[in-house]
Amino acid sequence: SGCPLTGVLALLLYQRIAYPFFWDDLIYYLKLRGYKKKAAARMKQGVITYLDCFLYQARRIPNKPFIIFEEQTWTYQDVDRRSNQFANAFRTEGSLKPGDIVALLMCNDPDFICVWLGLCKVGCEVAFLNVNIKAKSLLHCLQNCGSTTLIVGSDLVNVVEEVCADLKKHNLRVWVMDHSSACQEFGTLLDKVQHMPAEKINDLPLADIMSNFLFIFTSGTTGLPKAARVGHLKAVMSMAFLEMCGASSNDVIYITLPLYHMSASLLAVGGCISLGATCVLRKKFSASQFWKDCVKYNVTVVQYIGELCRYLLNQPMERAHCVRLFAGSGLRSDVWKELRQRFGKIKIREGYGLTEASIGFLNYTDEVGPIGRASYFNKLSMPFELLRYDPQQYEPVRTDTGRCIKAETGEPGILVAPLTIMNQFLGYAGNKVQSEKKVLRDLFQPSDVYFNTGDLLLQDHQGFLYFRDRIGDTFRWKGENVSTTEVSEVLGSLDFIQEANVYGVTVPGNEGRAGMAAVVLKPESKLDGPKLFCHLVDTLPAYAWPWFLRVQIALDVTETFKQQKSKLVQEGFNPAVISDPLFFLDISLKTYIVLTPDIFQEVVSGKRSL
Repeated sequence: SGCPLTGVLALLLYQRIAYPFFWDDLIYYLKLRGYKKKAAARMKQGVITYLDCFLYQARRIPNKPFIIFEEQTWTYQDVDRRSNQFANAFRTEGSLKPGDIVALLMCNDPDFICVWLGLCKVGCEVAFLNVNIKAKSLLHCLQNCGSTTLIVGSDLVNVVEEVCADLKKHNLRVWVMDHSSACQEFGTLLDKVQHMPAEKINDLPLADIMSNFLFIFTSGTTGLPKAARVGHLKAVMSMAFLEMCGASSNDVIYITLPLYHMSASLLAVGGCISLGATCVLRKKFSASQFWKDCVKYNVTVVQYIGELCRYLLNQPMERAHCVRLFAGSGLRSDVWKELRQRFGKIKIREGYGLTEASIGFLNYTDEVGPIGRASYFNKLSMPFELLRYDPQQYEPVRTDTGRCIKAETGEPGILVAPLTIMNQFLGYAGNKVQSEKKVLRDLFQPSDVYFNTGDLLLQDHQGFLYFRDRIGDTFRWKGENVSTTEVSEVLGSLDFIQEANVYGVTVPGNEGRAGMAAVVLKPESKLDGPKLFCHLVDTLPAYAWPWFLRVQIALDVTETFKQQKSKLVQEGFNPAVISDPLFFLDISLKTYIVLTPDIFQEVVSGKRSL
């Protein structure tokens, strides 16, 4: 009788040594299957889209607090009724109809969610605009996604007023979230909404789960932002995130990220709706208010991006809170470790996802650093590959027969995922060329089709996945994607700059990469620091400003005249290594100053903060 038991123990011991994360992988896989079963059961009841999920909870738990914002509490029913009023106003006053595309330019506020749901009730496709947008980009974004109407928060009217004439010329209707607007050209919304009926709308348009739901703008690697189409299916899949991280309906979720980002609108608000939980919404993130808010509102779950966590480490120690879970992405290992030491027993769930496609990972173990696992079970539900790539061309390496090569364990590779019914890529609005660039064909066999994420990931010997870098022309800084092409164009429009090559450089103690530009000055021209500073303030959001400048005689280019970045990135901004003149952005002086070895030391040691 001892034999079978010995065998089982031997088997368990072998599993512990050979597959230490087997049970974690299996439990997560079963949890995912459980979620899919529950979603399928809801779908049978007609709960199919993001809006359906919200209406389901508004019927089920009408009096449960849904959004807490400053001193106000909105229940699920409150948001439902107010979004009905918006829907009725859009139909009658705005003559909007199903299929219309409406752009939303609003800061975090419960009305962002009410307007959005109201537009869904009319059957409109909504385009979320980044609130840091400058007037020039605004027009591009509106035309790019084919929007006919723009809804603007009252605190952002000034952005729109600058291009008032252009909007009129293109027959774009503008509604301001105001009772009365200074600019006569704009319609006002709140005065109309208060007279509208709030009762249930019976004739809601039917949505096709395979059709487009939202436009979310990703930073354009080719200059201006691109409108990524987000389908209904992807939106509903995103709502699983918080539950998969271990959140439940009893949680209070703290959201400080901007709602125009997929992370806040789909993963956090959507995750909250899916659970039937409560969220605390903040207008914008504040490190000094963070823990005070968590204590005041009894927050239990926090949604983060890496940068946010780093700012928290500069805050005094806080242990009076009841936060048990941090869920998000972009967290560096050193910050991760320190966060757990400083703020008590907090579980951290680091994930990875994209706006454009449904490929995503979650690190459901307590291992520090990875973004997920490449286990047998995970590949069943979400197939993907890492491809060997050419660092000069940023393209996958192909063999003589034209096939791609999988990256080795421990070697960074481009993440690609097969395009399927469940993993759709609906493309970028009005941008066929960019959409096609994201699709790779004939990778491993004729006519297979994969989505190219443009991200480099690494898989280690234990099957953990690590994010390594973004390929090509985008880098992350202050939680935003910076398009090197857009910044280059802005610099190149100055009368003393002949050409510019923009890239990101790592700065010790900072998340992501700080902007740097190698520039060639026009003959007989000098670098005009104050003029350049003013130009940046006028044309780019602060996170996209280059902190460092390197003045060169000529730019390095490849045989096909592509700018060489890798060497520049490696050399960084160290005056001891670089003989070209270097400059540093001094915001207090509103100009660029010479980057001396002393200033370099101050930046590297963190004495000068970026």
